[in-house]
Amino acid sequence: MAAVILDGREISAQIQADLKDEVTNLQSQGVNPCLAVLLVGDNPASHTYVRSKLRVAQSLGIASRDHILAGDTPEEEVLALIRRLNDDPAVHGILVQLPLPESINTARVLGAVAPEKDVDGFHPMNLGRLMMGPTPMPPCTPAGIMEILRRAGVELKGKEAVVVGRSNIVGKPVAFLLLHEHATVTICHSRTRDLPAVCRRAEVLVVAIGRARMVTDEYVRPGAVVIDVGINRENGRLVGDVDFETVRHVAGAITPVPGGVGPMTITMLMKSTLTAAALQSGLKSA
Repeated sequence: MAAVILDGREISAQIQADLKDEVTNLQSQGVNPCLAVLLVGDNPASHTYVRSKLRVAQSLGIASRDHILAGDTPEEEVLALIRRLNDDPAVHGILVQLPLPESINTARVLGAVAPEKDVDGFHPMNLGRLMMGPTPMPPCTPAGIMEILRRAGVELKGKEAVVVGRSNIVGKPVAFLLLHEHATVTICHSRTRDLPAVCRRAEVLVVAIGRARMVTDEYVRPGAVVIDVGINRENGRLVGDVDFETVRHVAGAITPVPGGVGPMTITMLMKSTLTAAALQSGLKSA
């Protein structure tokens, strides 16, 4: 029997309908949520992604400010802009689109964003809070993964979860979020011995390794829930880190690429922007 398809587009639409009500609630209390997006350079994928984010923000009634800088912009100029956005009470969320040019110290730039406006959840303080327990603004892709699991009715308590990938953007944060839900978590990476065998233990398998269709059916326990975070271009089309066509006949549920985790990332960014707006204004969101 083929796996249940976990449709990120459908879940995103449901959440966004609720977010529209939340925007209305905040506006009725005199708060106009605003997201500032900072993009440095001419990476085509980044420009496409930013346009998508701004389009969703507009559809929800969230004000947006885009700051597009040339790739040779000095780091100090980028930092100066972030300081201005930090000090602007009309801006509730700041998103620094990654990757930044190699000439810019990414850690320094992310660390310059005020933690309370860090809607991507990448500031060291916010990552530290995530390690200690649930946080109101976790990194958006991991938050989207957890929302997919919740809405699919996946009970995580006591389950064995395996995360393939240890990045600060996905792998490590989602491991902590799974731990907070009382799953037993293993993090794998390029040096993990007998990776297929470790993955086959998983009742929940999250794959964020950045290699097209690397995870095949031999990695998957029958009936497992498989979350594919990868976005890779192969022969002109998007594919995930999971070989969808083989794994869908083994897994119990699986996210597709495209249309799985990707839409959730933008939606959770909007949710974090509203959370930031409410917290900074001392108000309750819907």
